[in-house]
This record gives sequence, C-alpha cells and structure tokens, in this order.
Amino acid sequence: QVQVVESGGGLVQPGGSLRISCAASGYASFTSWYRQTPGKERKWVAEISRRGRTRYADSVKGRFSIFRDDVNDTVYLQMNSLKSEDTAMYYCNVDGDNWGQGTQVTVSS
Repeated sequence: QVQVVESGGGLVQPGGSLRISCAASGYASFTSWYRQTPGKERKWVAEISRRGRTRYADSVKGRFSIFRDDVNDTVYLQMNSLKSEDTAMYYCNVDGDNWGQGTQVTVSS
C-alpha cells in the first residue's frame, strides 16, 4: 500500500498561480491528479509516468504542468492562469489504487 499525501492548496485570485504537491511513500509507475466539486464526479486532470511522459485534460492543457522530483518522491502540479472553474478539491492518485485525502484549491477574488 502506497501512502499518498497532497499539500499546497489554498485561495488564489483569478489569473494567479498555485503549485500543489503529491508525496508518495513508495514506487509509483503513474501518478495522476484528479479534481472534484461538491455533487459532481471526480475528473481526471493530468498524469505523469515514471519515465516523465505527461498527459493533460483539454480543460487545463497549456495552463497546468505536471512534473516530478524523484529524489523526494514528489509529483507537483503547477497551475497557472487559474480560473474560477478550477476551484475544486484536488486528489492525487498513484497507480490507480492509492488515493490521498485531497487539497482544496479555491480561485476567487
């Protein structure tokens, strides 16, 4: 069982930037970020493989960037040009089975 811990969420103004982190306790082949708003299903946002291959949802492509620091077993999601519709609880998933508790991102003026 891989332990997953997200951090770095907070309140940011529209157009601003925020970086959230996902620390995993063990080896991860694929690390993904999802987001969820109340009453809605959890949606996939971005993914990075162990080899560094990345994929993004169309809604965040060009604004978000996922990257990894293998020394610290941490994956980051850099979010730029944030919009109000990016407001959500962001969850990290490792290899499909392991979820963190989430970190809240709120985009509001």
